[in-house]
Amino acid sequence: MSEVLSWESVWLPRYPYVTDSFAEGIWREKRAKALSRRYVELNPKALTNMLCVDIDGPDALLRAGWCTGYRPNWVVENPVNGHAHAIWLLASPIPRTEYAHRKPVAYAHAITEGLRIAVDGDKGYSGLITKNPLHASWGAYQFHTRPYSLDELKSALEADECMPGPRWRKTKRRNVTGLGRNCSIFDSARLWAYREVRNHFGDPDGLERAILAHVADLNSEFPEPLPAKEAEQIALSIAGWIVRESSLWADGPAVYEANFVAIQSARGRKGGPKSARQKNQAQVNKNRSKILEVLNG
Repeated sequence: MSEVLSWESVWLPRYPYVTDSFAEGIWREKRAKALSRRYVELNPKALTNMLCVDIDGPDALLRAGWCTGYRPNWVVENPVNGHAHAIWLLASPIPRTEYAHRKPVAYAHAITEGLRIAVDGDKGYSGLITKNPLHASWGAYQFHTRPYSLDELKSALEADECMPGPRWRKTKRRNVTGLGRNCSIFDSARLWAYREVRNHFGDPDGLERAILAHVADLNSEFPEPLPAKEAEQIALSIAGWIVRESSLWADGPAVYEANFVAIQSARGRKGGPKSARQKNQAQVNKNRSKILEVLNG
């Protein structure tokens, strides 16, 4: 291959998590030292410019090679067992914590799942740490030298019928991993925060503390939580958007309460016929019991 894509030129972390053995745990190191480690953090804090899938099988290189039109930029293989990490470089990095940029995060999450389906990758891989292509322990193979757009990857995955359906994100999964953790925390926390607003009008710092605590609780429920700083940034993004941009905060408590009452009243009206049917059924059951008592008496 005439062109070569330099890992150092596109790998962005400045102070990444690293390790030489997961039995020793992981820790942060400066970039220069990190480049000598066997495993390194894939993306920098709060930004995604690479997608990675873990292929647990001796035919990992072959599986990655099947991806016509969307072959990974790198496949980093363990020469002992053939298992590998397949890595795709994105043309435009995606912020993971800004409120206004949530759709690209969810989009990238779905595309990562499509790539995993395409190579039958590990469902439990978190995407945090990858094999370092520069380390002598691994065999590093460059399959593609140009970064991909998300739309480009989506089109190729759809052609191979590997892209998950539009309702895939709404399905409940026991172990959410990778960008899914980010999406799950954000979606759950923002809906909770919209209701929590009523307890903090005039106290933006109190709202921020409440959201930070709730996000920390959500994050702790994952088998492999997000880095604390990333979870914190999600919380701050939600709090900042509510205070600076949302009509919930700008309209104030009176409007909030009026809207709340209107919503509850609408729900009550919607539930009226059902409640009436339940009462009627209870009366029918009571009458039936009395009749049976007479007949059996």
